Amino acid sequence: MEAPEDVSVREQLFHDRVRETIICVLLFICLYIVSYLVITHYKRNAEFTIDNSEDATVNKIALWLCTFTLSVSVGAVLLLPLSILSNEVLLSFPQSYYMQWLNGSLIHGLWNIVFLFSNLSLVFLLPFAYFFTESEGFAGSKKGVMARLYETAVVLFLLTLLVLGMVWVASAILDDNMARQSLYDLWEYYLPYLYSCISLFGVLLLLLCTPLGLSRMFSVTGRLLVKPRLLEDLDETMSCAEFEEASLSRNLTSKSHDITLGFSDTNSGFLFLPSEIRKRASPWQRNLGYPLAMLLLLAVTVVCVLIVCYHVVELLFDDTAMPRGMEDPLLGAASFSMFGSLGAAVQVILILYLMISSVVGFYSSPLFTGLRPRAQDTTLTQIIGNCVSLLVLSSALPVFSRTLGITRFDLLGDFGRFNWLGNFHIVFLYNILFAGLTSACLINTLTWTVQRELIRAFGLHKLPSTVSRSTIPLRLLLANGLSKIQ
Repeated sequence: MEAPEDVSVREQLFHDRVRETIICVLLFICLYIVSYLVITHYKRNAEFTIDNSEDATVNKIALWLCTFTLSVSVGAVLLLPLSILSNEVLLSFPQSYYMQWLNGSLIHGLWNIVFLFSNLSLVFLLPFAYFFTESEGFAGSKKGVMARLYETAVVLFLLTLLVLGMVWVASAILDDNMARQSLYDLWEYYLPYLYSCISLFGVLLLLLCTPLGLSRMFSVTGRLLVKPRLLEDLDETMSCAEFEEASLSRNLTSKSHDITLGFSDTNSGFLFLPSEIRKRASPWQRNLGYPLAMLLLLAVTVVCVLIVCYHVVELLFDDTAMPRGMEDPLLGAASFSMFGSLGAAVQVILILYLMISSVVGFYSSPLFTGLRPRAQDTTLTQIIGNCVSLLVLSSALPVFSRTLGITRFDLLGDFGRFNWLGNFHIVFLYNILFAGLTSACLINTLTWTVQRELIRAFGLHKLPSTVSRSTIPLRLLLANGLSKIQ
């Protein structure tokens, strides 16, 4: 007969597991709803309102799988920020009754769930969604959803065998003992090695996209804010816009009255919108909002580069600076930042900022501009491609942040079992490349931005294209600027 203490401990463990399961389910439902709203905003409605009920059913199933994958991607992005914030909350309220649900077991479970669903989505669900939308059923079989399902299952099975065979050959070339073990234990050796390769690809993709995105963030933010124009007369700009619209309207009226109406409704707003926004903006918003935003972006980017440079020095003298896994997270024991809660908050901001920058850099790259989603005009194939890309980027974000030394929170679960994390040369070279590429992109962006704004401020952008602006003497530039001031 069991002792009462053992029964109470077992009941407490059962209650903890039930509570953690409920929290995970509620969190995933929230992420799924947000992901569904995002995908609904970008999907092309014509693909889901077609007369063919079979195609509509297939498209809806594929859309559900894409929504599930996007929710997993958002969860992967929030893993490190939630873990860091949970540790700081437990440090601030160690004996709070309302914080008992927040513990290391819950955080460890979230990491394992995200890792499992990332593998499931990347290896099975998204390929299934793509092949399902492209399938038509085997030749001679009865048409329908089931026929397309059978064809998709066969194609996916053959693709899985092909991918696993290629990974096994690669593992045999690198380590023959590991290849033999993977034949006997698929889950312990084969799948982690496969995901290690995928994670390495994601981290390399982040290395290319993040520096580009950090430089592009300045131009993206500049489009959303009202820029201050040095030495500019807003009344003169508005008058020019009015004259341009009147001239265009007269020209179109002479050709067709119908075209005039259509153009007047669309282009009138286009011509007046920037100037009207600038005129309605307060002087504080017009003259301080844009500079403060640019300075804030510059400060965050510089802090990222300085942290990476400091981490490079740490790698040379401190073995604990290497990224590694952690099996039993001791939350609430000590802060993961030397600056306490303030440093932890900065780490969370930097991690989210790097993720946003990597997405901006990914869609700004010439190789992936075709995947850029458009509101109400994104095909289902493009949605699947975007979900794959975002999942690869987001699932590599924890490893990316820990490798660069943005945070000292060690990787939990299977995220810390990647083979290349213990290689000093790979980690050291990765930090050097990131710091160098980010610095180069930042310097290039700042120099071109300053030059462009000076040219616009002094009115030199109105010069004919045959005149080279680089040959304009400095005294002419100053004279033009002084004449505007007077």
